[in-house]
Amino acid sequence: MNKPKVVILGGGFGGLAAARALYKDADVTVVDRHNYQTFLPLLYQVSTAGLAADHVAYPIRGALRKTSVKFRMASPINIDHRNKEVKLDSSEVLKFDHLIVALGSVTADFGIPGVKEFSLGMKSVSEALTIRAEIMRRFEDLCRFEDDTKFSVAVIGGGPTGVEMAGAIAELIRGPLKSDQAQVAKNISVTLIEAGPRLLPPFAPSLSARTKRDLEKLGVKVLLNTAVKELAHRKIVLKDGTSLQSEITIWAAGVKGADAMKELSLPVEANRIAVEPTMQVKNYPNVWALGDIAGAKGKDGGPLPMVAPVAIQQGKFIAKQIKRISLNKQLEHFKYLDKGSMATIGRNKAVVQVRWFKLAGPLAWLVWLWLHLFYLLGGRNKIGTMADWTWNYLTFDRGNRHIMDSQ
Repeated sequence: MNKPKVVILGGGFGGLAAARALYKDADVTVVDRHNYQTFLPLLYQVSTAGLAADHVAYPIRGALRKTSVKFRMASPINIDHRNKEVKLDSSEVLKFDHLIVALGSVTADFGIPGVKEFSLGMKSVSEALTIRAEIMRRFEDLCRFEDDTKFSVAVIGGGPTGVEMAGAIAELIRGPLKSDQAQVAKNISVTLIEAGPRLLPPFAPSLSARTKRDLEKLGVKVLLNTAVKELAHRKIVLKDGTSLQSEITIWAAGVKGADAMKELSLPVEANRIAVEPTMQVKNYPNVWALGDIAGAKGKDGGPLPMVAPVAIQQGKFIAKQIKRISLNKQLEHFKYLDKGSMATIGRNKAVVQVRWFKLAGPLAWLVWLWLHLFYLLGGRNKIGTMADWTWNYLTFDRGNRHIMDSQ
């Protein structure tokens, strides 16, 4: 029996999980515009000089080694459903029996003016390096004067990404930058802005309150119930009419499905691809979607969170679904097993929640460290990350404070 041809668009957590689960039973090709997978949960540490950029990126071909999976570095530009073909911007046309769309997410600006022009996103290695370079460049500018000139950094969004980013910037200031030039470091401020009533909405209120206290101990100014109306040059305009100065504004307020879903003319629902409970795209039984770009629903009827565990579970599930079709078996409905949530606030500070179980402080921080090391791809990346973390912890220093952006 001929193996079905499966094309996977996207080499992230979910795409690679599906590829590795399918290669023995299908002819699999993975397509991604980069030749590496980015470990997004640790991207903020690249932004704040905690990790080298190459420690959070791993070659896709390396991840697929010892499998029969083929890889193409390209982006999809068109899907021909009638002939079951997908056209790539490399001019190659790939035939498929099943197409898996795992293209991830992009920054969502919620229609707020100025977000694209005046803020920095957190979705790629290049964006992380830009944030790091901007912080260090402004620091070097202030070091020329050694006066009381103020320098403000604002992080918008009180979810895990915003919390982790704000805490890491505060530690960068309190540690390495203070050691480099104490007079300048004391004039740098960090503000975290959240539109809702508390940080980390998915977590228990007690952990949200603990997170706020820990951030404030690090020197972060936390503004709750503070909605942003508009961003301007070095300024944030709030809905109540007031404004804040911000030399660097980092946008961590949310994400949406990658824009490619509209370009590929796939059905969209609430900024994500509309899918059936089986993870098939609505009206297209041979097309599947997973991860951030897929609008799968949880038990409560709400959309599943845009996190790596969801994508990984969906990737493995879709692989099983395709095998069921090959065996003429009935398809099943996807059920997400929530293994808990976690966020780190800083050195020895983190929060973990698994259903009713809650944990905070140094032990939660160690759990966070271990799990992120576990999910990192590649032995070199694990060793490099562990070495960086150990050095940072023992010396209170961060050795990756290089300005290496295109400017």
